[in-house]
Amino acid sequence: MQYQGRSKRTKTGARTRPHSKKKKHELGRSPTETTLGEPRFRVVDSRGTDEKLRALSTNVANVTEDGETTHATIEDVVENDANPNYARRNIITKGAIIETDAGKARVTSRPGQSGQVNAVAVEE
Repeated sequence: MQYQGRSKRTKTGARTRPHSKKKKHELGRSPTETTLGEPRFRVVDSRGTDEKLRALSTNVANVTEDGETTHATIEDVVENDANPNYARRNIITKGAIIETDAGKARVTSRPGQSGQVNAVAVEE
């Protein structure tokens, strides 16, 4: 688990005295790297009474072109600006260019946060 609260060190390296203990709402998690494959999901508890549906892997995308949205099958991750290694490992994040049976598309949603892949068609 990752701590998202204030650091115990200043930017110069000096130690600061903690003003409070660690709280549950300061808890962080490692990123969900959504891969290409058979759809698998995980429900994660979030702040308040809410829940997040995380896509661990998926092969389905909602592709929008000229106002029309269609269900498409993801075939490959062509490019990912977040990390060049993500394209090699077929990891889908927001901004990734994916190859679908409806053509190339750019991902506009965050699959690790929302559990679904929404994309906009890209001209080649």
